[in-house]
Amino acid sequence: MNDRAAMSLVKSNRPRFTDIEGLAAMVRQGDSLGVGGHHFARLPIALLRAIAQSGVKDLRYVCWAGGLPLELLLEAGAAAEIDLCFSSLDIFGLPPRFRAAAESEAIPVRDWTALAMIQALRAAQQNLPSMPFQLPEGSDMLSRLPGASAMPDPIAGTDMGFIPPLRLDAFVVHAQRADENGNVQVIGPRALDFAMAGAARKVLVTVEEIVPVGALRQDGRQSVLTRNQVSAIALMPGGAWPASCLPFYVTDYQALSQALAARETPLADSLRLPSDGVPKPLQRAAKVRAKTALAMPALAHDAEKASIDEIIAARIAAELDNESFASAGAVSPLANVAYRLAKATHAPDMIIATMSCGHLDIAPSPMILSLIESLDCETAVTHAGGDDTYSTYYQAGAVTHEIVGAAQVDRRGRVNTIALRKPSGGLIRLPGQGGMADVANMHRDYLLYIPRHSVQSLVDEVEIVSSARGLLTPEEREPMGYRTGQALVFTDLCVFRLDRTSRELIVIETMPGVMQQQIRDATGFAVTFDADCREVPLPSSDALAVLRNRIDPLGLRRLEFVSAKERGALIAEILSADRAMVELCIAAQKSHIAS
Repeated sequence: MNDRAAMSLVKSNRPRFTDIEGLAAMVRQGDSLGVGGHHFARLPIALLRAIAQSGVKDLRYVCWAGGLPLELLLEAGAAAEIDLCFSSLDIFGLPPRFRAAAESEAIPVRDWTALAMIQALRAAQQNLPSMPFQLPEGSDMLSRLPGASAMPDPIAGTDMGFIPPLRLDAFVVHAQRADENGNVQVIGPRALDFAMAGAARKVLVTVEEIVPVGALRQDGRQSVLTRNQVSAIALMPGGAWPASCLPFYVTDYQALSQALAARETPLADSLRLPSDGVPKPLQRAAKVRAKTALAMPALAHDAEKASIDEIIAARIAAELDNESFASAGAVSPLANVAYRLAKATHAPDMIIATMSCGHLDIAPSPMILSLIESLDCETAVTHAGGDDTYSTYYQAGAVTHEIVGAAQVDRRGRVNTIALRKPSGGLIRLPGQGGMADVANMHRDYLLYIPRHSVQSLVDEVEIVSSARGLLTPEEREPMGYRTGQALVFTDLCVFRLDRTSRELIVIETMPGVMQQQIRDATGFAVTFDADCREVPLPSSDALAVLRNRIDPLGLRRLEFVSAKERGALIAEILSADRAMVELCIAAQKSHIAS
């Protein structure tokens, strides 16, 4: 840790206004660097390019997610250490530079639970020597957290985790606007931006606009970093491109696809903002309203039989009712489809939170790839940050469901999403557990899915327990304030339940047409079938029509069920259909405004 990290976090009342090169120059050799934004939203891409090109080295990268920002820094050889919870390029798969660095063990990678990172940032922000957190019971994650330890709470005597401060030398973030005094406006989900800003000596911000003092008061839903929380600001329109910055522009998935496919071209060059700025169609797409998207005519789908992805989506949706509070992570097409299907059909009063609970209580808008974020941002009752999401909802046990994908699950329902060991001894790096180690116990129901059931994905014992339902029975859960629900694993062959007595998986349902012997042959442990094991019902024609035409017209759910070889062609198909649908929505929105 850089010695300067222990210095005061207090900043001037007057942030410095500079250019993007001036901001980049404030990131120094060996700094612990926090990165703001989330998923493909408000990423400080232009500033990260400038930092990468400045020649700075030996950075400690700190963020909930790796993804595109980390790829830029790794390409430049700027990152010497990595602290994260998860790293993915969403529909484009695992980040290749991160994966190579982790698998070669050339750079230390520290996997955090989301709650531990939040509490470590809060400890830094509040000048405390440590902060407590609920233990990720059943997992191996405590031993992976830097400096963390478990001990009895001094008052209640209950075992708790304690984590030391995670101090940042610099935090970089892109935001919508700043006023001339240096107050910074953030619209939409805040991720861990405010916790990171509070834990950082220097807060470096790029913005789309600089507006007169008082102008920020005219906007509705927003969050504000006050001027004494900010060190320096640079005006950089399009500074998040090809990520989004609503309400200015949506994510440029076409540009991302091309940049990530162009292996011979440096990523920093591919992510240079076009000379004429953010492409106009992206700006127009950001203006499309949910009412317009919902009014679009349904796509013509053949009256084909239900596919396995549709069967699983409908079966998961059946778990939800009007009292459900379902949270979806950043990279969860199947979960999003299941939640929206339930809300659009039999559970209109359920609450859906997307973007890792950043969009709270959304409407079941259609999953048009380029518009998902903007439609959810519009229809959400409120927007939140990852830190207050945890304290308000997750830790309180308020969430009923979060459906998450798993690379590997063992007979005791334990999950590995961090790394696999090859027979040759090398590593296969996986994206990481994000917040799974926390929510596996906090949420009432623990639902996993494995799209391709095999002896490699269903094993006797996982190598790394990245998450588990360690608190399974009412006797274990109620003292923690958690409700007791189902622990289920959905695959393309069957549905498992984690039995509370044996604490092992048993098959309670088989997928249509699947024989029990198929399941035995495809599973890496001895399979037990429930005495009342039955077949999963096919979705009704009405449910299929809603799923295909209203909820997931592009078929994003299919991305979870195809092989790596098939994925590229499917992404190209989806991007083409997405572009056509967005153009129709833009035209309809323009017509609506004109009338």
